[in-house]
This record gives sequence, structure tokens and C-alpha cells, in this order.
Amino acid sequence: MKRKKLGIGVDNFREVREKDFYYIDKTLMIKDFLDEGNKVSLITRPRRFGKTLNMTMMREFFDIEKDSHGIFDNLDIMETTHVKEMNSRPVIYLTLKNCSGLCLEDMLLSLAYTIRDEYLRYHEIFSKDTKIDATKFGLYHEIYDMLYNIGVPTPDGKDFGEDKNRIFLLKSSLTELMKVVSIFYDQKVLVLIDEYDQPLIKAHEMGYRTEFSKGVYGSFLGSALKGNDYLGQAVLTGIQRVAKESIFSEVNNFMVFTVTSKRYASYFGLTERETTQALEDYGHLLTGDITDFYDGYSFGGVEIYNPWSILSFLDEEELKPYWLNTSTNGLIRELILNAGTRFKSEFEELITDGIVDVSPNMEASFMELETTTTLWGLLINAGYLTIAEKIDFEEYTLRIPNIEVKKEFRSIVELYTKTEPDQLTPLFNALFSKNMPRFLKLYRKLIVNHVSYHDAPSDEVNQLSENSFHMLFLGMSMATLGMYKIKSNRETGEGRSDVVMTSLEPSVRPHIIVEFKHDEDLKAGAQDAMKQIHEQRYYAELSGKVLCIGIAHFKKKCELVHKEIEVNEFGMLDD
Repeated sequence: MKRKKLGIGVDNFREVREKDFYYIDKTLMIKDFLDEGNKVSLITRPRRFGKTLNMTMMREFFDIEKDSHGIFDNLDIMETTHVKEMNSRPVIYLTLKNCSGLCLEDMLLSLAYTIRDEYLRYHEIFSKDTKIDATKFGLYHEIYDMLYNIGVPTPDGKDFGEDKNRIFLLKSSLTELMKVVSIFYDQKVLVLIDEYDQPLIKAHEMGYRTEFSKGVYGSFLGSALKGNDYLGQAVLTGIQRVAKESIFSEVNNFMVFTVTSKRYASYFGLTERETTQALEDYGHLLTGDITDFYDGYSFGGVEIYNPWSILSFLDEEELKPYWLNTSTNGLIRELILNAGTRFKSEFEELITDGIVDVSPNMEASFMELETTTTLWGLLINAGYLTIAEKIDFEEYTLRIPNIEVKKEFRSIVELYTKTEPDQLTPLFNALFSKNMPRFLKLYRKLIVNHVSYHDAPSDEVNQLSENSFHMLFLGMSMATLGMYKIKSNRETGEGRSDVVMTSLEPSVRPHIIVEFKHDEDLKAGAQDAMKQIHEQRYYAELSGKVLCIGIAHFKKKCELVHKEIEVNEFGMLDD
């Protein structure tokens, strides 16, 4: 059977179906939406997990101006009683994922261009009927004229943001369009807004969020979603909920579905069954390597694979990172580097232990409530972390989902530890080749230049604990992801090892065990670390050549001892 084209990056449902691109059926989301019946729903998910494709699917299904039966043929929704709802409602659809601007003026123009598309579409429909004339709907026509002439210089020469009348018209544009559309069709409107928080994220990054959100955007969305008699239902998607920007306050029947919600859990991303089927359709099996790279997310208790990465893997047939959260990674890096002491302590626990127990707040955004809990919530909602376990009502165990995301974390940790790839490459090359004098020389240089950044105040640099060096080394070792599996502070053998690096190619690079000590007598401390490796048998789960390293630190000085051993398949030393 001929394989369908994958259509990487095509997120328009009609285009996917009409051009016969490979499609994984998510149409039962429409059934769940109708069964739920919520007035306003917000679904938060990471970028590139299918939000736009699902929103355009809903647009095509409901839009009264379309004939969509052909593009839904043989899909699951056609087997339900809800098929009678097809092409039955007036729909206003906005995607704000490209709405941005370096300054407030640019952002206002970008928002105006976005809403203009719907005005132009409906104006053409209205022009065939005399019901919507200028005498009865003067404000609508004034807004249309303003949007139609966007970019044309005005006689007064004012910028968009300086013209109070144009700002008023922009703030009123969505609400007024809903009113006129509802009157024209004599029924309430379905509003679909994709990536609603993208303008706020960009405005935050550029430093004009408050002016934008309270001056324009709060009214633009808030008046449309609060107490609007012309609103039937609304669905919004985004990364996180923005609760205090005068957008959603006092909205009746407002429901938020985060990654912890069971509802809609399987519709964004690929389930294991869907992933297995997609791989088989293109001649692959679901192997452990694919799982390690692209699995690891948990949405409402459902195991989810990254859809962008799976389809990109099928296209290129190369196991490598494909997901890059371009819309938020810069913001997240900045937030992590500038976070408070509590977050940094928990973040270092995540890096050193691989997991962290925290109480994330996913019901508010970090932009409006700058706390440790909202930053953890942002990392979850943005796809950088996933929930491994629910401890109680508010506390969760978090972890990095997979190797693909760990590689993004590696760049964050490089910034966090003030190390750079060109410093780490020669250091680990020396380690892999067991050139320990060179490794020690390069490692000492890093200690001198970077270790004071860690968890002691500037007047206590010489009192840094063993954990500080542990954190630095583990951060550096993230540069080896893809070559090693890294375990830290985990039960190994008969104790808890500091760092165990299991080589993915043991015939090329040895396994590595590192144990740290903080001791004024550096040589004795290094020997104690080596002794602990052997007494606790930290190599018990390994097989082959193992490079054991004991490192002792005091102030900014360090010494190490090393020994290469051979471990048999039973985890025992070969004589």
C-alpha cells in the first residue's frame, strides 16, 4: 500500500484531508465538546502538540458556511449521533500564534490584521444580503473600514496606538463581530481562539505586557467572553491560564483543562496505540530508543508521545531531537536564570536527582504571578517537565519527559552553570579517552571560573558543600546525553551513588562512576570516595569496562583518583 505524505507543519485540517496527508483521527474531541456543553473552555498544552490542527478541525465541522461532509468521511465522529451538528453554527475563528511585535504599536497592528481576516470573510457574506446595513450597524461598518484600511497613513499622521478612536474600535472588534454574526444567522456564535496567550507572552518578553493587556487585550477578549448574549460557546487554547489580566475574571461556566485534566487528555499528542500504529504504517516498530526520545508525557494520566517529533522521525528516519519550543524557550531560560532562591534549590534537586517534589500552580501564569509555584506550572504546561506521580491534592513529583527535552535542558544548565559547549567538549573527550591528567587540568579550570555561581553567598564562597560540585559536574555531564544515561543520587549496588554514567556504546566509551567528597585533606578525601565506590559496589548494574573516579574538593581546589575496572555480566569484578 502506498504510504501517505506526512505533511509536516501542515496544521489546517481541511488541507490535511483534501491533500490526503497522513492523519491520526482525533475527531471524537468534537463529541466530547458537545457532551460537556461548557460555555467557555480553555485547553492548555505545549506547542506543537496539535492544538491548531484540532481547532481548525472544529472550525470545519461546525462552520455553517462550509460543506464539510467530504473531509470527515470515514472518521470516528461520523459514527456518532453528533454528525447532525455538522455545519450548523456560525463560527468566528482566530489564531493568535503569529501575533507579536517588538513594541506596542507593532502588536496592536498584528492583532488588528488577525481580526481583519474574519471581518473580510463575513463582510463578503453580508454583502449578499441587505440585513446588515450601515444604518442599523454603524459601529460594525466603522470597525470594518478601519481594519480594511490598516497600513494606510491617516490624515492626522498618528500611530495606531496614539489614536484613541482606533484603539476603541480594535477593543470592540471581536464583540461587535459576534453581535452582527449572531443577528445575521439568528443564533449564537461559536468562538474558537487558538494560542490566545501568545500575544501576552510576546508582550511580556518585550516589556509592554501591562500596557497591552490592560489597555487593549483585556477588553478585546474579556468583553467577548463575559456576559455576552451573542456567545454560544467558546474554546481557547494556549500554554497557560491567564487569570488576572481582566480577561477571564467573572466569566460564567469557565472551565480550564490543563495537562492534569482527564478530559481531552488523549486528543493532544499521540497515545501509545496511535504511535505504534503510525510507526507500523511507515515500516517501523516502537522500540525502546524511540520511547526514550519522544515518550514520557502524562496528560490526565494518559501516556503521550510528542506528535511533532514522531512524524518528523517518520519523515527523516533519524533518531534525533525535533521538538523546539521556539515560542517560549527564551522566556523560560530567562525565568530560570533569574528565579528566586527557593526555585533554584528545587531546580538543582531536579537536575541532581532527576525528579523533584513540588506544588505547581497551573491555574495562573508566571507572567502575572511571579512565584516558584507558577514557574513550575509553566514548565509543565510548556512541555519541559511532566508529572511522574501525584503525591496529594496539590503536590506532584515532576521529571524531565525524555531525551529530546533533556537536550534542551542541557542548554539551560549550561547557562545556569555558566559553562559553554566549547569548554565541555575537550573535558569529556579527555574523560572518554581516560586522559586523566588533562581532565583534571580542565576540571580545575572550570572550578575556578564557575563554581562560585552556586548556592553560597559571595562572602561564603570557600564554604561550598559537596553538593555544589556535584551539581556542577552533573550539569556538565548533561552534555553527554545521547552517549550516556545518567543517574544521580540513586540506589545503586548497596548504597546511593553520586553520579553513574552508563555508556550507550560501551565498546567505544567506558561506563563512568563519580563520587564526591568535601575534605580539607584532598588526597585522603579522594581515596575515601574511591573506597566508597568499591564498598558500596556502585558498579553492580554495569557490565564491561568501568572508569571509577573519586573527587575531593576544598574551597576551589580539588584532587582525584581513578581506577578502571572490568565488571562481568553478573555485576561482579573480574579478577
